Amino acid sequence: MERLNSPDDLIKYVDALEGAVDHNKPKVSVCRGTGCIASGASEVSSTFKSEVEKRNLDIQVVETGCHGFCERGPLVVIHPRETFYQKVKENDISEIIDKSLLEDGVIPRLQYRDENKTVYEKENEVPFYKHQMRVVFGMNGHIDPTRIEDYMSYGGYRAFANVLKEDNPVDIIDTVIKSGLRGRGGAGFPAGLKWKSTAQTPGDIKYIICNADEGDPGAFMDRSIMEGNPHSVLEGMLIGAYAIGAGVGYIYIRNEYPLALDRLETALDQARDAGLLGDNILGSSFCFDVKISRGGGAFVCGESTALMESIEGRVGRPRVKWQRTAISGLWGKPTNINNVETWANVPYIFSRGIDWFTSIGTGDVSKSPWDGSKGTKIFSLVGKVNNTGLVEVPMGTTLRTIVFDIGGGIKDSKKGRKFKAVQTGGPSGGCIPEEFLDIGVDFDELTRLGSMMGSGGLIVMDDRTCMVEVARYFVDFLKEESCGKCTPCREGLRAMSEILNRIVRGKGKMEDLELLEDLAQTMVVASFCNLGQTAANPVLSTLKYFRNEYIDHVQNKICTARQCTELIKFDISENCTGCTICARKCPVSAISGETKKIHSIDQSKCVQCGVCYDVCNFNAVNILSGPEIGDKLGV
Repeated sequence: MERLNSPDDLIKYVDALEGAVDHNKPKVSVCRGTGCIASGASEVSSTFKSEVEKRNLDIQVVETGCHGFCERGPLVVIHPRETFYQKVKENDISEIIDKSLLEDGVIPRLQYRDENKTVYEKENEVPFYKHQMRVVFGMNGHIDPTRIEDYMSYGGYRAFANVLKEDNPVDIIDTVIKSGLRGRGGAGFPAGLKWKSTAQTPGDIKYIICNADEGDPGAFMDRSIMEGNPHSVLEGMLIGAYAIGAGVGYIYIRNEYPLALDRLETALDQARDAGLLGDNILGSSFCFDVKISRGGGAFVCGESTALMESIEGRVGRPRVKWQRTAISGLWGKPTNINNVETWANVPYIFSRGIDWFTSIGTGDVSKSPWDGSKGTKIFSLVGKVNNTGLVEVPMGTTLRTIVFDIGGGIKDSKKGRKFKAVQTGGPSGGCIPEEFLDIGVDFDELTRLGSMMGSGGLIVMDDRTCMVEVARYFVDFLKEESCGKCTPCREGLRAMSEILNRIVRGKGKMEDLELLEDLAQTMVVASFCNLGQTAANPVLSTLKYFRNEYIDHVQNKICTARQCTELIKFDISENCTGCTICARKCPVSAISGETKKIHSIDQSKCVQCGVCYDVCNFNAVNILSGPEIGDKLGV
């Protein structure tokens, strides 16, 4: 595209592209996010293009970013009818073209079915999508993220053009404050107040940073935004840089995100060619450019000052907290840092207005920027739930809506599985029990329950999940990821790990529970950074809501969820038909028996992996725990 020389040129160009879009023209959207690519989406999109070209059809095939419903990929949507197809393969393409593009039909075998076998034709009718409100993810599934023109055809960069044209940085910051936008990276600090502090700090050189170091296990919200709509992040950064007076921006992204890196680099090159980055942007005096800094995958570098240390070429360790980054941040200069989702929200505030943004979410920001949580939030919904993937909902949406309406409820509920807890906020979050399913999810409510928003991870657990083991897993993860700079975090996590590992092996003592709480409380008040201050959440929340499970492990040597391997044994009952599948699948050859005769397990060889339990089709494998072991097996 041609280089644009003024805000008016940009607005005219965007208007022309937006007006040229024919929404009634047949279009095929093929998801090419990381999840769908892993399932064969690249081959699907290539076949679509070659088939359309071979038949000389006037049909647009768009390779989009993530649609969110990752477990069902590759995903294909036929527009304008919005016919939704899942798990599409190359050999399905010809039939899709014939029935859904050349005719007005559908292919039921490729459509989504819920647990009750109800078939859904249109994308917006699928329960996973129906209950969402897609704002930041609104263009994902519609635009090609490698084309700046696609972003502009949906109004992209018009907000920045208007901001630059009005030339009033103070009003920009005031708008962000009044919107109530809080940082989506975890802490929930009002973004506008951050911007204001950095803008008011004297200095010829100022920086802004996009924190794309998404380190929570199972979280991929930021990655999918960058893969599917990188220009929304850049536009937010442009507006922020202009308001703050920053000349250089950094995107700090983990090197494990190759597709996001590639699409960001493409977006940066396109923005420079269009005159949206570099010197004298759109003919103005505003000069700003963005650099990419690749992180090595250290979890602690999600902390803002540790991230800055890493950009500067040092080991990622947090800095002292009395030195505010708005005053002395990157290389000692005033610096503002927000995460990917926060920056991506900014253009919508300016394109749709404060009233629109504040109508979504909880609280009343006219009272205070801290009152409630405005806008939408993207969650990574994973675990023991039927529909997993990325979910965008208004702040204040209940956990029940997310888990049961969008997530489709607990997996294998017809086999007796029940909801037990949901862990929010990543490794440093807490576990919330069933009694709080109807609370509205926002920053303040989750904190009140002993958890946190974090970057937006939601792990659903059923009755087969051991909450002591959950605490042990996250504490061990954080122990390995702690930078080790401060004693409360370093030694506190080590000590908690030792105690929890004893408990899950049936070697804990009742006094260990009190010691765990003392260690956790000390870490909360004495740790140097948020990693240590929040690392105790998994322990404190499980002790608070699931204390009986700790007592069972310590006093009765029982894991009621039958998950802790040293507290359980497997046994084969008289239901065994002698099909031999368990013996054939056992990795340590601990199962023996003749065909059509009851098999047995050699307990001296068994490693409690549970493969026999999983593969048995006749409910012949029992899991024994506590006194059952001695009564049944005499071991």
